[in-house]
Amino acid sequence: TTTKSSISWSVALYLVSQYDWTDAGWVNPTEELELTFALKQQNTDLLEEILRLVSDPDSAQYGKHLTLEEVSSLVHPTELTQKVVHHWLQSHGITNCLTVRTRDFLQCTMTAEVAEKLLPGSKFHRYIRDDHSLVRSSAPYSVHDDVHQHLDFVAGLHRLPPKGQDLRKASSNRKQKRSKAGLHLGVTPSILRARYNLTATDVGTAKNNSQAVAQFLEQYFNPADLAEFMGMYGRSFKHLSQVDRVVGIQGAGKAGIEASLDVEYIMSTGANISTWVFTNQGRHESQEPFLQWIVLLSNMSDLPWVHTISYGDDEDSLSTAFMMRINTEFMKAGVRGISLLFASGDSGAGCKHLGKGQNTFRPSFPASSPYVTTVGGTSFKNPFKITYEITDYISGGGFSNVFKMPDYQASAVDGYLKTVAATLPPPSYFNTSGRAYPDMAALSDNYWVVINRVPVPWVSGTSASTPVVGGMLSLINDQRMLKGRPALGFLNPRLYKLKGQALFDVTEGCHLSCLDEQVQGKGFCAAPSWDPVTGCGTPNYPALLAALLAE
Repeated sequence: TTTKSSISWSVALYLVSQYDWTDAGWVNPTEELELTFALKQQNTDLLEEILRLVSDPDSAQYGKHLTLEEVSSLVHPTELTQKVVHHWLQSHGITNCLTVRTRDFLQCTMTAEVAEKLLPGSKFHRYIRDDHSLVRSSAPYSVHDDVHQHLDFVAGLHRLPPKGQDLRKASSNRKQKRSKAGLHLGVTPSILRARYNLTATDVGTAKNNSQAVAQFLEQYFNPADLAEFMGMYGRSFKHLSQVDRVVGIQGAGKAGIEASLDVEYIMSTGANISTWVFTNQGRHESQEPFLQWIVLLSNMSDLPWVHTISYGDDEDSLSTAFMMRINTEFMKAGVRGISLLFASGDSGAGCKHLGKGQNTFRPSFPASSPYVTTVGGTSFKNPFKITYEITDYISGGGFSNVFKMPDYQASAVDGYLKTVAATLPPPSYFNTSGRAYPDMAALSDNYWVVINRVPVPWVSGTSASTPVVGGMLSLINDQRMLKGRPALGFLNPRLYKLKGQALFDVTEGCHLSCLDEQVQGKGFCAAPSWDPVTGCGTPNYPALLAALLAE
């Protein structure tokens, strides 16, 4: 038998200098760490097929979602996998482990000294940025061959989170440009309801309906802000003024603009619907908070039907093994009838510098996952009136370099590529056979948010458009439940079959990309029907409700 520890998934610590983290040296060998072990699952091909069937309105299985227990019986690791991994951990004295109901994650606590022996090559250091502190390995790790075949990845070793986008700073330039033209009151719940044709009676009433937002990286909301926001902007429709459940630990201190935005606006469009907030302090010594949320989904049988998440990383900063496994987690949610919405990002097509003056666009994950609904951003054509929408130049979009194009969107994307062939960026910048995103869009520019009891204007980003769309899908779920129908679940197969019906088509504007001679800062542009800046369009709520109520 081989004794070498030859297989490593990890690369050197990702762009520490870019993210302003300082290496403060080795940690004390007795310091405790928590690592997450993703055990190999069974039947992932069957899981994908079930997801296709329960999400396709032309399938006899449409809407026949699985319970968490049924998902577990399908994908849980084999007895051999569980035995090998547990024995490996126990042979190093690691016994403090928690599992989940699907048995495919183990979260284990151990000392840094034990972790370095368990994962040869790893060297745990402390990294500091501002008042944040994280423990990560400064070197790649390896896993013994006998164990490697039973694991997808070990998390909590290498990733350092980038700084969250400062939405106020990003929006201040717009404030300066527009103030010369006169006062712009900006986007509020009443503006959204007018644009997307929601009436005062479009509020939730079903008892078993719920929705959620997930917060990471030290973003918190303040219940007093939410109450004040609804008092100011929610007078014309029935609404709730507090969330029903917080899962995780709400941090102390000032509220974050991202968290406030998400909670206030999903509860404005998804009015009067029970709302949960999944929250993570983001100071976890050795764990990515995004993964903590993923693990929670595998451990809770009763979950909200719609989740909106304004979180993303560059595809090329993550291992393929990690992204493939996270995709399986998204499939597990989809077959349970849960709709996952992710913001498409605020960097347009993105840009990766390859050297020697060569660049390529830079897709974002999870926005590029084939198993989530990705939401882009728009602006009003006339910023002072409720007019038709154009592309918001920050709206993330493009083509995955990792995931192939799913069948459900192939026709729509092919139509776009043929229609605009003459004006597309050079082919070296993007992968025409990759999963294309976003899937739809909504207003993402110039929002009012109440934060720390103060109304703040000019907040922008796809982290605004995503909860707005999420709230409308929650309202549609509400009506489906009142008629005894199942939740929408994974929306994309049904969304693309609408072929733009029930959506406002966005046909103007381009988003940003690489500042070079070949593309000169321009990425993709909007076009009739689907496009990689605004997807299939923005919601016309009554028409979308009618289309998605039809069986």
